[in-house]
Amino acid sequence: MLHFYKTDDSLIRELGGAEDGCWVKLTQPTLEECTDISEMYGVDITDVRAALDDEESSRISIEDDYTLILVDIPSAEVRNNRNVYTTIPLGIILKGNVIITVCAQETVVLRPFIEKRVREFSTKKQMRFTYQILYNTCMVYQSLLRSIDRKRTEIEERINQDTEDVDLIDLHELESNLVYFATSLRANGVVLDRMTRYGRLRQYEEDQELLEDVIIENKQAIEMTSIYRDIINGTRELLSDVINNRLNNVMKYLAAITIVMSIPTIISGLYGMNVSGKWMPLSDVPHGFGIICVATLVICIMTLYILKKRKML
Repeated sequence: MLHFYKTDDSLIRELGGAEDGCWVKLTQPTLEECTDISEMYGVDITDVRAALDDEESSRISIEDDYTLILVDIPSAEVRNNRNVYTTIPLGIILKGNVIITVCAQETVVLRPFIEKRVREFSTKKQMRFTYQILYNTCMVYQSLLRSIDRKRTEIEERINQDTEDVDLIDLHELESNLVYFATSLRANGVVLDRMTRYGRLRQYEEDQELLEDVIIENKQAIEMTSIYRDIINGTRELLSDVINNRLNNVMKYLAAITIVMSIPTIISGLYGMNVSGKWMPLSDVPHGFGIICVATLVICIMTLYILKKRKML
């Protein structure tokens, strides 16, 4: 999809075609749309379609008459029948007085600009707009990181209840999300660091201050990712220990029950041997069967008491 936007007096409106100072927004573009934009603005079509490759890494490329900035942004997807997060490339092309964004899918990073939720937003101020996009990217990362931590907390609260193997799988998925985020945030940090060294990109002092804010927020997101990964590792180990401990308790109970049940089995087995009755105690005594049963019960009770004293039950 190809859209053109432009701001006038801080109000954004959609255009029917390209104009000076506009924002060209490419979302899931076709090859024909990419070709049209490439020919219209004299941008290499490889650079236009770079953001459509999921394997493309974050980078900044300054050509003779345009600049390409590629960063990774968070995106939702379904993996193993679960709603999880991954990262996808977002391309920002600065050409003359036009800014071009290219993404393989609709993203919450750009939506606030269209919904008029970004202050001091102007499509004519390319660098400020670019830094605002990068700032929104960091904010979305931090928001999703807090969401991941809330999901981890929910799993942790269920540990004393009905903990299941699925909780371990959920924790693994959360940890996978953090791995994707950590990798992408570090790559974005490299791009941001390079942007501070390219004098060609710095236009206004306030833009430089905004870039510094972006760098700070990106570093904070990296730190949050590291902290949450450590916490998830601890939660996963705790969950595994709890499951193993419960299994050990079950095995302990089963062993205790086996010991108690083996007593009447042994006694009944002895009296069931095919030998002369005169050699068997209580065989000729009235109510001998009842006495044997009572004695067996007493032995079982004593065994239970001993096992309980030793915390086997």
